[in-house]
Amino acid sequence: MAKKTANDDPLAPLTLAVGQEDLLLDRAVKQVVTAARAVDADTDVRDLTSDQLQPGTLAELTSPSLFAERKVVVVRNAHDLSADTVKDVKAYLGAPAEEITLVLLHAGGAKGRGLLDAARKAGAREVACPKMTKPADRLAFVRGEFRALGRAATPEACQTLVDAIGSDLRELASAVAQLVADVEGTIDEAIVGRYYTGRAEASSFTVADRAVEGRTAEALEALRWSLSTGVAPVLITSALAQGVRAIGKLSSARGGRPADLARELGMPPWKIDRVRQQMRGWTPDGVSVALRAVAEADAGVKGGGDDPEYALEKAVVTIARAARSRRG
Repeated sequence: MAKKTANDDPLAPLTLAVGQEDLLLDRAVKQVVTAARAVDADTDVRDLTSDQLQPGTLAELTSPSLFAERKVVVVRNAHDLSADTVKDVKAYLGAPAEEITLVLLHAGGAKGRGLLDAARKAGAREVACPKMTKPADRLAFVRGEFRALGRAATPEACQTLVDAIGSDLRELASAVAQLVADVEGTIDEAIVGRYYTGRAEASSFTVADRAVEGRTAEALEALRWSLSTGVAPVLITSALAQGVRAIGKLSSARGGRPADLARELGMPPWKIDRVRQQMRGWTPDGVSVALRAVAEADAGVKGGGDDPEYALEKAVVTIARAARSRRG
């Protein structure tokens, strides 16, 4: 979810949305437009790309109106503005017009840094819209979406949805909205599975789950499907590592209730129950073998081998075999 600065008035003269997450950037714009139209339903909104804002254009858009109308001017990809246009924008920041809100969308990198610094110096209301590259960030996003819509979803349901949909925030937000619209009561893992079972089979965590359960054929099928649908090999090795480490942690832990083990191992209680079911065929030697296989696969997909797909298949087969080591 987009993070805001202390100045959280969407009608501030200048809003600076910084980052590369398109959904969050669009939401930052929508919030400003909604607030402006709540004050004046006839608010004029001009949504421009960087190449549409030529030298002199901003002066025309922000010139006084005979009707003193409220206006929102959105500039996308502000980091790509020409040098002359940047001069215009900087000059405007020194004396912003009344009843006008300027929204600058900036990627936040080194390109166009001067404009970014000038906007911050001018006291811009800033909304951070970073790319969510970590699974934990996407999981937090999904939880926040359910909360924003006033609905309860179990931790398992949120995790299953992230596993099924992947990294596209628009699709995650759409999936949450669909579930909330279609389902009464608390949303659980079974419900998410019914809606997104086909996509869940393509997730990296499904590959890992089938492998640590010793289900070789299903794990390989899920792996090939994941790769064919564009799942990054490094995400699959990460999921395999998490799955094997969870087995190792729980097998060496003292017995106890899921809640107590959760605190000790840093896992949610629902995951303790799942891992307990998965670890039945494992031995300490099997865990060691599986961890070595994951390390070799990780090196293979990061440039240490010629065929990342083969490296992953080899790791999956080794892990699944290790999962059956206690059964011989």
